[in-house]
Amino acid sequence: MTPDPTSLARLSMSLPAELFRQLDVMVEERGLPSRSQLIAELIRHALAEHEALTRPEDMLAGTITLVYRGNRGRVRQQLAETQVEYLKEVISSQHVFLEDDQSLEVLLVQGPAIRLKELCDALRSIRGVHQLQLVTTTALLPPLHELGGEGPAEKETIA
Repeated sequence: MTPDPTSLARLSMSLPAELFRQLDVMVEERGLPSRSQLIAELIRHALAEHEALTRPEDMLAGTITLVYRGNRGRVRQQLAETQVEYLKEVISSQHVFLEDDQSLEVLLVQGPAIRLKELCDALRSIRGVHQLQLVTTTALLPPLHELGGEGPAEKETIA
């Protein structure tokens, strides 16, 4: 989707030569058409992080990516128990086994920024978790259920 050219604003900036070179390398490696597209992506990411820090009650959606060791027993059990404690925030999870008794797990999450931070802190405190990263956005999932409304299940009647 190309933005409306009339809604664009220009930004002029100066960078150290080495940083400018690294930016161009990154644009090329990602196959992006321009520096502007990469800089906009980086700014969006920084704004989402800022939002999470400065507005803890605001709703965010995102992913939590975990790498941990110990596929059997204790670690997986503690991760599952922690996810149950944050049932409202954890929408879904995907798990794969990696080499050397490691696992990769990705959680799709949504909730107040403060709750997502608390969830990350709880997961990070589990012994065996080696890496954890939260990536958020201010765009939210559409409501899954309407409160007080009629969904397809409520409309069916048994004769």
